[in-house]
Amino acid sequence: MAQVSGNVPNMDDNDVPDLGRRQFMNLLTFGSITGVALGALYPVVKYFIPKTGGGGAGGVTAKDALGNDIIVSEFIASHQPGDRTLAQGLKGDPTYIVVEGDSTLRNYGINAVCTHLGCVVPWNASENKFMCPCHGSQYDETGKVVRGPAPLSLALAKAEERDDKLVFSQWTETDFRTGEKPYWA
Repeated sequence: MAQVSGNVPNMDDNDVPDLGRRQFMNLLTFGSITGVALGALYPVVKYFIPKTGGGGAGGVTAKDALGNDIIVSEFIASHQPGDRTLAQGLKGDPTYIVVEGDSTLRNYGINAVCTHLGCVVPWNASENKFMCPCHGSQYDETGKVVRGPAPLSLALAKAEERDDKLVFSQWTETDFRTGEKPYWA
């Protein structure tokens, strides 16, 4: 055993202080910082993960301009055949509901977002087509593009009645207007 002179006490290898307290404080600090970082990062990561199921088989209940569910029997009673009315559809997009001549609803909704630059396309009853006010794109009564600059037809959503409510779901079948697989699915 070696003698050390001065104020330093005599220490063996067994006399080295335990690092347990320091390790505990380091672990506590690291855990706190990690918890805060993960809590802040969670919404950012969740934003970039695509949502599934909302527009799938389950569908989304269509909403009117005031945010109320569209009740099919009331809607048909208050609209004329040939009317096209905007509703909130899949992903909150404006979607046209079309009343057929026999006072039923068409089995699909027409997304009102122009495929050129994303404007909402109004229905022009006198021309019998959808006409974009921004750059002049035109679509027929089914939403098929008939005049550019829009490169694609308007997207479709399945529309069906469930418990007297109108429900939109993802259109996955072949686009009947073009005979091709839908680009929006």
